[in-house]
Amino acid sequence: MAAHEEIEYATAEGNDYPAHERTYENFLLMTVIGVFNALNICVALTIGGVKGAWWTAFAVIVAASLVSIHGLATGAKVPSYVMLVLALLILALR
Repeated sequence: MAAHEEIEYATAEGNDYPAHERTYENFLLMTVIGVFNALNICVALTIGGVKGAWWTAFAVIVAASLVSIHGLATGAKVPSYVMLVLALLILALR
């Protein structure tokens, strides 16, 4: 039978808690940037479908993709927020 003792993670050999934290932070970064990239693409498709400005929609998709790549490379989330605001402004003013 297996032992039913309390497991001490802090003293367990091979336990790399800082690596787990980094992995979780990277997962959250990828999730936030991915969600905002998907929202930017949805707004761009709305610009193309509702307003009929497909070249503008294409430009928004390209810019959102570049911003997402930049965010993943540097760890910055703010450019994704700014890109969504710009896409919404383009939708409102176009």
